[in-house]
Amino acid sequence: MNVLRFTDLCAQGKVAGQRVFIRADLNVPQDDTGRITEDTRIRASVPCIRAALDAGAAVMVTSHLGRPTEGQFKPEDSLAPVAARLGELLGRQVPLVSDWVDGVQVAPGQVVLLENCRLNKGEKKNDEALSRKLAALTDIYVNDAFGTAHRAEATTYGIAQFAKVASAGPLLAAEIDAITKALAQPQRPLVAIVAGSKVSTKLTILKSLAEKVDQLIVGGGIANTFMLAAGLKIGKSLAEPDLIDQAKAVIDAMRARGAAVPIPVDVVTAKAFAADAAATIKDATDVADDDLILDIGPKTAELLAAQLREAGTIVWNGPVGVFEFDAFANGTKTIAHAIADSKAFSIAGGGDTLAAIAKYGIEDKIGYISTGGGAFLEILEGKTLPAFEILSKRAAGG
Repeated sequence: MNVLRFTDLCAQGKVAGQRVFIRADLNVPQDDTGRITEDTRIRASVPCIRAALDAGAAVMVTSHLGRPTEGQFKPEDSLAPVAARLGELLGRQVPLVSDWVDGVQVAPGQVVLLENCRLNKGEKKNDEALSRKLAALTDIYVNDAFGTAHRAEATTYGIAQFAKVASAGPLLAAEIDAITKALAQPQRPLVAIVAGSKVSTKLTILKSLAEKVDQLIVGGGIANTFMLAAGLKIGKSLAEPDLIDQAKAVIDAMRARGAAVPIPVDVVTAKAFAADAAATIKDATDVADDDLILDIGPKTAELLAAQLREAGTIVWNGPVGVFEFDAFANGTKTIAHAIADSKAFSIAGGGDTLAAIAKYGIEDKIGYISTGGGAFLEILEGKTLPAFEILSKRAAGG
């Protein structure tokens, strides 16, 4: 995918003295007092902002925060805590500007944070009049917010349509590169892990990947539905029996290509869904009517780990068991370490996946950790994200 890269514009000396508008993703979690509890997204936004400042630009940054009602400001919707943290990271004051749509005062070498963009009427619906106003504020637009790349909004799409120059920031460009490497030009074998509670929420992803991958590993409640499709009993386990035919269709599609969906050969069961429930390892053929399957068994985990160690590319979305409970964490732990030990290029995304990566301390062993939940899933579904589409169009002269 060809897009104009902001880092290239900086290197070419085309940014000095220019008004640069950066759409970042600063949507961080906060506690009831408004204190930021986890600042990864703010820290991830700093390289782009610093590059713009170092290049001599007048820098405007904005983001959404939470789900505000357009046109109705409430204190809890304010980016004020973000401005304070950003200032600490940049080592300078970052003024917060309200009511900025009709004009912003900022000089070269300065940076301002523009208040929560979703407070602007027309933002979410990508209103053309708003988009044109935003485009008039800037000489160079930079989208560095992959987490919102699947939404066509005024600050993610409309402004890119009408700005003089529209570019991808370093975070967005890195996502494009990683996704291209993993799905468009993968080293084979390509193995995908898709896990979660429901087949219904991942059905389009499973169907899309079934046309591309060499191994499709399913986990969690999704695996239970596939076990039913393979004729196995799953007791009281979470599953969607009405989607057995869809699961069989995915298995058949993979088989037709000489690929496979490995079905667990053993599982870890309990009589109740609880951290202190007694865990029992069983063959997949021996699940009792009152059993809950809460993890894959050690034989299955090792079989899958062996495949992952031989992979050329790994796409990972979702833990394969209830890894939050230590008695049912071995499957996810084994998979995580196999991915870490593999020579394959790996790309991982989704909140639970990132939590598992953090729990097992393998952040530096994953090829690329995607910052966008919904956007990452839509990529796996085979969709073209609106933000990618408009930047690609602009790079092609559109």
